[in-house]
Amino acid sequence: MTFSVVAKCTETGMFGVAISSSSPAVAARCAYVRAGVGAASSQNVTDPRLGNQALDLMQRGATARQSVDILEASGKFMEYRQVLAVDQQGNAAIYSGTNSLGIFAEAKADNVASAGNLLANVNVPGAIVESFLDSSGHLGDRLISALQAGLATGGEAGPVQSAGLLIADAQPWPAVDLRCDWSGDMCPVDQVTRAWEIYKPQINDYISRALNPSAAPSYGVPGDE
Repeated sequence: MTFSVVAKCTETGMFGVAISSSSPAVAARCAYVRAGVGAASSQNVTDPRLGNQALDLMQRGATARQSVDILEASGKFMEYRQVLAVDQQGNAAIYSGTNSLGIFAEAKADNVASAGNLLANVNVPGAIVESFLDSSGHLGDRLISALQAGLATGGEAGPVQSAGLLIADAQPWPAVDLRCDWSGDMCPVDQVTRAWEIYKPQINDYISRALNPSAAPSYGVPGDE
């Protein structure tokens, strides 16, 4: 019911997750990032605790592989879970439990990992990773392109209804947190892509407004002088 990608940008140190699912509000339950630490996705029959637990372990010095292995050994009902992680060094790791739903598959390389379940075919994660590796530019652009590549390769076996893009930069809050929680007759990946196109030029403005409103750009809305 989900396919996702977690990744690190080697140029900026940003971490990000892009994800889509036939379930509602997938990014609210499955995507996790932490500035200077890593990115993780907890999916399939989701235990939302696993994403932050993976990040906590990596923050304390564990690699992505060690973090995922610890969760596999210590978590409950792990046969139902999929967990992806990438760490500060760009190491990537994936765990897919034996009770992952339908066709499930995974792929990874330096700085990127992708996995999915209830997929249309086993090639989806590989297409996502290949697209990410072949792309350049802002991490958000690369994650969106990778998610689109997974969708074009088949995506889920049925229609997807939610999607999200989550990115951590230098601050303790996400620099980007864009979601389509239910798309109805529209494609949620297209909805998040459009939101990203609008938000991307304003990312630094919103950070500036948080850190020093007196020096930040104007808001550009009616009534703003």
